[in-house]
Amino acid sequence: TNIQTNEEVAIKLENVKTKHPQLLYETKIYKLLMGGTGIPNIRWFGIEGDYNVLVMDLLGPSLEDLFNFCNRKFSLKTVLMLAEQMLNRVEYIHSRSFIHRDLKPDNFLMGLGKRANQVYMIDYGLAKKFRDPISMRHIPYRDHKNLTGTARYASMNTHLGIEQTRRDDMESLGYVLMYFLRGSLPWQGLKAGTKKQKYDRISEKKMATPIEVLCSSYPPEFAKYFNHVRKLVFDDRPDYGFLKRMFRDLFVREGFEFDYIFDWTILKYQQTQIANLPPRALDVAGGTSAGPTATAGTAVERYSGRQDDRDNLWNSSPLDGSRRRMPPAMLNASNLAKLKSPVAHELGTAKDSVSIGITDSQRMRLSSTGQGSGTSRRATVSSRQAVVGPQTDSLSPSASDMSPFALRNVGAQRSSPVGFSGQKHSVSNRDSSNSRNYEATLKG
Repeated sequence: TNIQTNEEVAIKLENVKTKHPQLLYETKIYKLLMGGTGIPNIRWFGIEGDYNVLVMDLLGPSLEDLFNFCNRKFSLKTVLMLAEQMLNRVEYIHSRSFIHRDLKPDNFLMGLGKRANQVYMIDYGLAKKFRDPISMRHIPYRDHKNLTGTARYASMNTHLGIEQTRRDDMESLGYVLMYFLRGSLPWQGLKAGTKKQKYDRISEKKMATPIEVLCSSYPPEFAKYFNHVRKLVFDDRPDYGFLKRMFRDLFVREGFEFDYIFDWTILKYQQTQIANLPPRALDVAGGTSAGPTATAGTAVERYSGRQDDRDNLWNSSPLDGSRRRMPPAMLNASNLAKLKSPVAHELGTAKDSVSIGITDSQRMRLSSTGQGSGTSRRATVSSRQAVVGPQTDSLSPSASDMSPFALRNVGAQRSSPVGFSGQKHSVSNRDSSNSRNYEATLKG
C-alpha cells in the first residue's frame, strides 16, 4: 500500500543477479506503450537491495482465473465481447511496432472499480520490435529460431523455428479464443520425457489438427479467422478491421446485447443471491454454499496452471503484513528481505483486487431479465453452448492507467457448473438496433 495515498499497488521483483534480467527492458516497453487503452501504468522502477523493482497499478483477475471460476467454459457471448477488446490490444501494440510473443489467458487481466470490465494486456518481457518505428522497415526473415512463448498457444510457424511477426500474435490469439470456447485444446495434456519432446509432440498434434476440426461445432467465423491469419506472409499486416467486423456481425446475428454482463458476472450474482437467502431457504435448496470468497493469495513465479494455485485466488487467507505490497516510499533492503521469493509478483489482499464487481446497472439488468435466478439466459449463453462460462470485458473500453501483474499468477477455484434455461432473444427485427447498440457502446 502507498502510505501517502493509501492506494494499493502491484509490485514485480527480479533478483539483480538473475542470469537473464528483463525487468528493465519490460519497463521501457511499458513506457513506450503507455497511454494506450488497456495498457497498465508504471508507477516506479528502481533497485532496492538485491532486487530490481517495478511498481504498477493494481489490476483484477486474469482471464485464466475467470475461466476457472466459470468451470472452464465461456459462452459465445462472453468470448465475442472479449475478442473485441483483445483484438484492440494486439492491434495497438502492433501499431507501436511491437509484437508480444506470449499471448495467453494469464496475460490478459480485468481492471478494477470503474475499469472492472476493461481488458488489460500485460507481461512484455518477451516482446520484440518487429520494425523500425521511423523508417517502418520490417525485420528480416529468419529461421532456426528457438521457441519463444508458451507452446500451447504458439503459432505453427513458431514451432517451425521461423522468426515471429504480427501473424504469429494473431494465431496465438485465435488459439486463446478457441480454448475459451472449447474448454481445452487438442494438444493439451500430452506426456513426454523432456521439455523438448513435449514441445515436439504439441507441434505434431497442432500440425495434424485441421482448422475445420479445431473449430467444428462452433460458428464458421472462427475458422475464417484462422484461415485469414495463416495465409499472411512474413511481413503482412493483419486485417484487424475485417476480423473485428466479422465477430461483431456474428454477435448481432446471435441476438446478443453488448451489456458487459459476462458469464462470471451472472455466476457471482447468483452466488450473492444465494448468500442472502435465510438459512431455512438454503436448507430447502440443498445447502448450496455462498460460493468462493474473494481473497487472493500470493504468486511467486510465472503461472504454472496448477489447481492449488487457482484455489488461492478465492480461498487463501489474507497475507501477513510482511508480504503485502509496498510502494517505492516503503521499499528498502530490510523490507525486501522479508519477501520469501527472490523473484515474485507480490499480490495484496484488498477485497477489491480479486472480487468480481457487479455494477448497479448490471445488477438491475440481471434482476429485470431474470438471469440472476436462472430463468433466462438472454444474450448471455450461445445457442450452441448451454453452460455458462466466464466473462472478461470492460464497462467502457476507454484509455486507462490501471496496471497488471496483480493477479497474473493466481488462479480461480473451480465452481460448480451453472445451467440456464429459457431461450435466447430472437434475432428478427433486432439486428439493426443491436448493431447500433453495440457500436455506440464501443464508442462510449
